Amino acid sequence: MAMPIAVLVSGGGSNLQSIIDRIEAGMLDAEIKVVVSNRGDSFGLTRARNHNIPTRVLLHTDFDSRETFDEEMVRAIRQSGVNETGAVVMAGFMRIVTPVFLEPFRGRVVNIHPALLPSFPGVRGQGDAADYGVKISGCTVHFVDEQMDHGAVIMQAAVPCQPGEGGDALAARILKLEHRILPQALQWLAEGRLELRGRFVHLKPASRNLAIQPSAGVDTDTQALVWPPLEDGF
Repeated sequence: MAMPIAVLVSGGGSNLQSIIDRIEAGMLDAEIKVVVSNRGDSFGLTRARNHNIPTRVLLHTDFDSRETFDEEMVRAIRQSGVNETGAVVMAGFMRIVTPVFLEPFRGRVVNIHPALLPSFPGVRGQGDAADYGVKISGCTVHFVDEQMDHGAVIMQAAVPCQPGEGGDALAARILKLEHRILPQALQWLAEGRLELRGRFVHLKPASRNLAIQPSAGVDTDTQALVWPPLEDGF
């Protein structure tokens, strides 16, 4: 049975599209019940409607506190059919959520961040990494907790950085890996293979034979190192 999920977006929704594509290809055992955005002009809403996925727009400016906004998000997600067996995916959702939102979905809220956490949290992860002059950057899929970009790490992908490379160029290469590791992490969640022990996420062995890809050299353009390794074409 497909895992019901709600996807939260604020912008272009390319990570949402990667989830949709994997579902339609039969690779991700999930069903998007609703796409929720805090911005009416989010292109992610258009992506959802193009695939006949229900959408909701909840403008955070219409609420007098983060908590009341989060209460309405919980209500919308539950009404869509996402229950305790489902998950909430933050795919470029530019809002910090409160315990009011997290408690109903504890351990089932996943975020994608365009940096190797705990380095460079926040909205400028790629630009901050480029400006700092790091040699390696990347992206992180993690469980969400009460602190920004802080929850337990599910998987990460690392890409080399070029001296003097701008944030936009680095972001474009990181984005290619975001589109691969987020659907992979969701598939592991759908299969019940992720076990959270404190700050550590353990990946249980697969119950079926898998053609596991190499952990390095996953993408010739990005020269990425991904851990845990991608499986079955992700």
